[in-house]
Amino acid sequence: MANNENKLLNKTGTCLSRRDFLQLSACLGSGAFLATLPLNSIAALVINEHVGEVAKWHNCWAHCLSSCLLKIITENGQIKRIETDDLGDDVFGRHQARACLRGRSLHKRTFAPDRLKYPMKRVGKRGEGKFKRISWDEALDEVHRQLSGIIGKYGNQAIFSRIGFGKPDGPYHFVPRFLNLIGGFLSPEGNYSSHQIDTASKFTYGESKYTFGSAPTELAHSDLIVYFGNNPANTRMSGANDTYHYQQGKQASSARTIIIDPQYTDTACGREDLWLAIRPGSDAILVEAIAWVLITENYVNKAFLKQYCYGYDEELGDVERGIPPLERSLGYKAYILGEGGDGQPKTPEYAASVCGIPQEQIYHLARALGQAKAPFIAQGWGPQRHAAGEQTARAIFMLPILLGKIGLPGTNNGGSDFSFSGSDIMPMPIGKNGVQAKVPCFKWLEAVERGHEMTALTDGIVGAERLTSDVKCVFMYQGNWMLNQHSDCNATAKILADESKLEFIFVMDNHMTSSAKFADILLPDITWLENTRVVRFATHLTLTEHILEPMYECRHPYLVFADLAERFGVRESYSEGRSWDEWQKFLYEESRKKHADFPPFEVLQQQKTIRLSFDPKEPRYVMREFREDPLANPLKTESGKIQIYSHRLAHFSNTWQLPEGDRITALPQYQPTWESYADIEVRKNYPLQLIGFKSKGRPHSTFHNVPWLREVIQDALMINPLDAKARNLQQGQLVHVYNDRGVIRVPIRITPRIMPGVVGLGEGTWYTPDDKGVDTGGCINTLTRLKPTALAKANPQGTNLVEVISAP
Repeated sequence: MANNENKLLNKTGTCLSRRDFLQLSACLGSGAFLATLPLNSIAALVINEHVGEVAKWHNCWAHCLSSCLLKIITENGQIKRIETDDLGDDVFGRHQARACLRGRSLHKRTFAPDRLKYPMKRVGKRGEGKFKRISWDEALDEVHRQLSGIIGKYGNQAIFSRIGFGKPDGPYHFVPRFLNLIGGFLSPEGNYSSHQIDTASKFTYGESKYTFGSAPTELAHSDLIVYFGNNPANTRMSGANDTYHYQQGKQASSARTIIIDPQYTDTACGREDLWLAIRPGSDAILVEAIAWVLITENYVNKAFLKQYCYGYDEELGDVERGIPPLERSLGYKAYILGEGGDGQPKTPEYAASVCGIPQEQIYHLARALGQAKAPFIAQGWGPQRHAAGEQTARAIFMLPILLGKIGLPGTNNGGSDFSFSGSDIMPMPIGKNGVQAKVPCFKWLEAVERGHEMTALTDGIVGAERLTSDVKCVFMYQGNWMLNQHSDCNATAKILADESKLEFIFVMDNHMTSSAKFADILLPDITWLENTRVVRFATHLTLTEHILEPMYECRHPYLVFADLAERFGVRESYSEGRSWDEWQKFLYEESRKKHADFPPFEVLQQQKTIRLSFDPKEPRYVMREFREDPLANPLKTESGKIQIYSHRLAHFSNTWQLPEGDRITALPQYQPTWESYADIEVRKNYPLQLIGFKSKGRPHSTFHNVPWLREVIQDALMINPLDAKARNLQQGQLVHVYNDRGVIRVPIRITPRIMPGVVGLGEGTWYTPDDKGVDTGGCINTLTRLKPTALAKANPQGTNLVEVISAP
């Protein structure tokens, strides 16, 4: 819908001239003119834009994956304000999918003072953030020269690239497409968000897609909701996704809700029946204690375990599938009852001292689960971002498995509850990567220092037995992962600054982020409001409109990489003769072949946004087909069943070369780790467990440079009153949070909403060290550790011990 100075277009399609509109204004007192209009036309006039304003449809592309509908109001080419979905009503399923405060402040990100405007080349030491302005030709010529030299000297495996998640999936693909056309690159295995739970899903259910469980609309059919570290009220808080669906589902069922989390979250606040404050990293031992009660009090579903699962008790094996028999002593039941190798019964009394939850509460929780007809058990991605996160995720999966409450209405598989897991628009094909090897996503920095030593057995290299080269080039498009979202920022910054190790760093982004300061060539990207693409997320299908023309000297990345491809002689292969708009139309029409509800492109081009059908009553519970017929729908596991005991993991345990203290186990087992409550030695100096959480003010580090959001959502360290009192700390004062890796300066928020012995900080603030090395930006990753997890070799950024003192 677009309005100009001469007419307003209401929702019924009725056009009013400017003269008629003025007559309406004059007649409002008597109501004479109003009487001549249909009621819906009058309502439309009240909410339509003012004369001279133009409304265009767009989407917020933040990493919550909701992609909420935005209505951008401009006048004379300038953004006046941002509104949101006003096309629906108050009936769930036809409701207005209203954007959160992040989407509504999108223009502030577009016009941020640290916006990158011109191509630049580093002139100071790497990391100082000193650059000089150069032309686009100079910049692309230098990128061509550097990439050509590195490929010629070391091979394509020396180029590492991964995409940050500042934009949705579609636009990312022109980057790997370009790199693959010039021979390929070293790519990551997994991602920082969910690598551990994805790995746990593969070894339990056969595929990482089971990281995503049932939709929260299934809560309408549940009688008990149990959330482990799951806080959609912060991560996905708009009307287009989980929080609103959670509220609607809970209202329909009146299910009892239990939140298990070190923090009293906003998801819990006012909506939960019980908050169980648990020590970070100890979820697995709590599950084991619950399992002990379920087994000893006969709540387990023995028939389900026998028919659908492998490894609960003794197994006969399967000769045709190559599955050997399993002795009873190796099964999960024997382990829980203390009849396995360790001889320790996993009783609530045993677990309480570790997890911090009283044994009486563990008994109550276990019995509530055992008696529930349709328990909905879900975990967020926070519990798996710990030093033994794979074990935590596998352990939580065990609760619905033991109860046999999988593949039924109102239930979940123990994975994350998520309404929409991605876009259905076909991405640009990326071609074939000439480099077969992949490095675990969290170990890319290690590959800079010792890539030539890294093997499958020692470092989890995938696709090859070993790497043949150190990483010599980081090629980064969008995101802040290279420094800010990695661990141990101080140590990472030293490695990035060493030009003898990393010979070239390429960055293309919107803002001067902490990572961008380390670029050798830094290119300015267009922002979301300067771009257009087809988005199918949540409740709408939208062809986003150009709100602004590319500002300054920013260029569309498709054109940038096309020009780079030309320098390598592969432009035609890259573009296939299509412009970016032509690619969008082509990919959309390809997507329509799988989606009968998608209209022709010309219709979408005219209407801009179309509400898609969404029936809240439609069954959305996971593993339905497997439950109905496990023989016809086997899982992609060793046994074709739910894999409780894994022979593959037993093999890894015997063959992988693991660092001291790391363990891989065939069963999901609690694993005490370094820098946890179990690490008594380190706790003598650093007694507080530090966890990070997703802030309402940003998804990861995106939107941190929006002052509006920083004012509304304060970045402060949450600390319990008992811990604050012991340190003579006062509300709001600046403190130093520190350990052996660094020091950050932040204000504190004293609150009982975090358990004693634990402090919490919203992740994603930008690393900003002062001349004394104190990070005044308050980035949690200044304090996190570079050591990866045992199985996935993933990021353990929730496992930290620190101390807090008054800032000098």
